[in-house]
Amino acid sequence: MSRGKRTQSFTVGFFLLLSVVVLSRHSRRPEAFTGLGLASQRPAGSHARKAIAAAADSCLAQLAQMTTLSIDTGDLNIIKEYAETGLITDATTNPLFVSKAGLSGDPVYVAFVEDAIAYARKSASKEDEVVELAMDKLAVNLGVAISKLVPGYISTEVDPRLSFNKDETLRRARRIIALYEEAGIARSRVLIKLAATWEGIAAMKELEAEGITCNMTLVFGFAQAVAAAQHGAHLISPFPGRVLDFHKNLVGQDAWKPDEDPGVVAVRRMYAYYKRYGHDTICMPASWRPSRGAGYDLDEIEALAGVDRMTIPPGLLEQLAKGDYTLERKLHPEGCANECSDSELFGGAMSEADFRLMMNQDACATEKTAEGLRAFISDTDKLEAGLREKLKGK
Repeated sequence: MSRGKRTQSFTVGFFLLLSVVVLSRHSRRPEAFTGLGLASQRPAGSHARKAIAAAADSCLAQLAQMTTLSIDTGDLNIIKEYAETGLITDATTNPLFVSKAGLSGDPVYVAFVEDAIAYARKSASKEDEVVELAMDKLAVNLGVAISKLVPGYISTEVDPRLSFNKDETLRRARRIIALYEEAGIARSRVLIKLAATWEGIAAMKELEAEGITCNMTLVFGFAQAVAAAQHGAHLISPFPGRVLDFHKNLVGQDAWKPDEDPGVVAVRRMYAYYKRYGHDTICMPASWRPSRGAGYDLDEIEALAGVDRMTIPPGLLEQLAKGDYTLERKLHPEGCANECSDSELFGGAMSEADFRLMMNQDACATEKTAEGLRAFISDTDKLEAGLREKLKGK
């Protein structure tokens, strides 16, 4: 069936204080989280459930047969509702959601914050140490809550301000894992989320060797994707929408054919490289834009149908659920492997010097990584300030 322009639809969820990704191909009805005071669930008949009461041949159902799908929201209720459809098995949030949850005043998240502060006060004495530990404990509290809603991996972000400090990244990542294990969550269920800087990649290599699996985020360029895979990352999160933003500003072009969209091209190249050279690293794009402009919101998603995983916000999931046309699979492992024209770089072991030179030559990767980190760091700073105010009030 032909389709016209699709109107943009967004769902605003609660914002959480961590970047959590839950990854699994298994499906079950999630249990309600009771350990930290999850509020009562949204009443029946919510807008989300109406939107996803789609036919078995909807675009959402078709895409779920090709690609493992994740919902990109911080609303625990929406995560639960979508998980119950069986079409969405993963859930992701990002640091934008992080600070807003901690400062929102919503009773669900206030309970998480209060528990984290109480824990930190008992375990640390200096104010800076208390604040730092409270941030990590809060991330784990929220991760535990998510683990009760969707089965599989929980991806929790290390403080993005440490993205250029390997040793501190390792210390905080190991502590996050210890906190999860203390809460009864095995490390095998946790993905540590790190920015794809060289220091983040180096820390990831050590963590993976210890049995701590990692999710490398803020991936905008080929150097980041190759280095992450060569050093053993479990998963990367490239951002095709932000790559498109860069090229729009660079050349002053407002629209592309979806298959020629620079963000789509970048992700396809990463995926094809992995398949040709046998890298097990999962490619899970996030961040979406309309290649052809407003009204074509699903362009990049459709152009990457078949990639290992995707994380998609509720508004776009709604549009997929309403779609009743045939969704073509664009990425096939064998086909993409055969199309790959890149050689295995640096004999399969990229060095720091190699990485920094390739990043220097890639203006998009350099600028967008810096931009993304600045935004995440700003949100983290706001959260820290809010926690310090709460500590003073007690």
